Amino acid sequence: MRRLMLGNEAIARGAYEAGVTVACAYPGTPSTEIMEYMAKYEDIYSEWSPNEKVSLEVAIGASLGGARALCAMKHVGLNVAADPLFTISYTGINGGLVIVVADDPGMHSSQNEQDSRYYARFSKVPMLEPSDSNECTAYVKKAFEISESFDTPVLVRLTTRIAHSQSIVGLHEKSNYTLKNYDKNLSKYVMIPSNARVRRVEVEKKMDRLYTYADTVDINTLQWGSKDIGIITSGVSYQYAKEAFPDASFLKLGMVHPLPEKTIQEFAAQVQTLYVIEELEPFIEDQIKKMGIPVQGKNLLPIIGELNVQILKEKISEEPPTPTLTLSESIPVRPPVLCPGCPHRAVYFILKKLALHVSGDIGCYSLGALPPMEAMDTCICMGASVSAVLGMEKAQGPDFAKKSVAVVGESTFIHSGITGLIDIVYNKGNSTILILDNSTTGMTGHQDNPTTGFTIKGEPTKQIDLIALCKAVGVDRVQVVDPFDLPELERIICEETSASEPSVIIAQRPCVLLKGIALNPPLYVNEEKCKNCGACLKLGCPAMESLGTHVKINEAVCRGCGLCIPTCKFNALEKVGEANETV
Repeated sequence: MRRLMLGNEAIARGAYEAGVTVACAYPGTPSTEIMEYMAKYEDIYSEWSPNEKVSLEVAIGASLGGARALCAMKHVGLNVAADPLFTISYTGINGGLVIVVADDPGMHSSQNEQDSRYYARFSKVPMLEPSDSNECTAYVKKAFEISESFDTPVLVRLTTRIAHSQSIVGLHEKSNYTLKNYDKNLSKYVMIPSNARVRRVEVEKKMDRLYTYADTVDINTLQWGSKDIGIITSGVSYQYAKEAFPDASFLKLGMVHPLPEKTIQEFAAQVQTLYVIEELEPFIEDQIKKMGIPVQGKNLLPIIGELNVQILKEKISEEPPTPTLTLSESIPVRPPVLCPGCPHRAVYFILKKLALHVSGDIGCYSLGALPPMEAMDTCICMGASVSAVLGMEKAQGPDFAKKSVAVVGESTFIHSGITGLIDIVYNKGNSTILILDNSTTGMTGHQDNPTTGFTIKGEPTKQIDLIALCKAVGVDRVQVVDPFDLPELERIICEETSASEPSVIIAQRPCVLLKGIALNPPLYVNEEKCKNCGACLKLGCPAMESLGTHVKINEAVCRGCGLCIPTCKFNALEKVGEANETV
């Protein structure tokens, strides 16, 4: 049986066929859908973890308990999970353990570009890299085999194009994996220094065996064509290279760490000119050069962003660029914006009005940095808004706290903002934290989190009380406000930033895109009253535009939130109809 699948769905299928018992993740594009598809298998325990470190630690616990376990994350999530990764490389596993990491060349939805293959070398863990959806399924199963054969976790690397592209997948039955017994073994699993020094030696023995294995494993394949050109490649780069140079000879690497050194040397000896085609860093190329083999790669190809067929032809074959399609009319740019009816828009409107320094964070509310709001000063990484605002306060002096706030979503606050808030309280900070609680993890596609009261499978569970949580870590001043009540929101922000102690403001209103959210009828502009002053346009709502003489509201886009009404001193914005409708 065969099916068309996304790479992410195929990863979940591979885990199911491999007999996985436990699967964990924190949502992050381009890896999010892996766990969403995993949760559809009733016999796999799946969870959204508070962050990637917790996620990997749960998977490690399941592995040590004798089950096959999988953990998924995007590349920056692996930074968060690096601590347990390096240690589990020392201890080894019991049941198979696979960690899927999705890199984002081109930064389609990320704050930086990283090449996770270096984590494999750094942590001394094998890494596989599929080049299509069918290989996603097959390589996950192969990864579990390697994990249990070599007593090691295994990394499987995706990139955005593999994670989000579809291809045919051959489906197979679920394997009859038998839960392994757990045997207490202090010297293997308790990484105090005396035990770790012994396990360090075992890690090198493991890597020696893996280097030998890399030369025999069937996912490293030779594809002979013309020997004028030999190409060593992997992952999505293989697809580009195969299309650009169909007649060349290929060494396609399914295992990118460790490399099959003997196979590479034999392949290189039989081709006239050797190229390495890989996205991002010269990970493979540098190792081949270290073997003393002449090779071309990043001297021709970019080290930044994604590759494609045209780039390869231009840079390697020196083919002229393909003429681009020209249009008779220019297409207007469509920058990303907060959705119509988004509760975050109100927060940024007031923050900009008050001219506050805003320490920002990762989420759809990051869009508050863009015009016309431009109400964000920094955006570093998950949870950094809370910690960074304290650093700014300590650098600039206590008066700075009265001119600044940190803005963080409720999911990001749970992920890694809590510790920053503890730091503010413990180290006598005076900062104000705005938690934008929209009842979902919005940017990655509306996943539940510990503040929503539901698990990944939609089961009711304990709901984190943000007010009680903030008070528990020592914040005495905690206020909740509906961000659409602009006067009250402004009053509370002014009140809390003026206070001489830490404070938290929870701006609470559900995301307008959630199912079941009641929508008001759209608004319209009374053209006779509209003076085209542009005050309402400062909200940056995509449902509104200026026609030169007056403002127009697109009724097909407007969510009827009414946020724009108090911005118009001419009362030109009016409601259409009375009845509400429900999505």
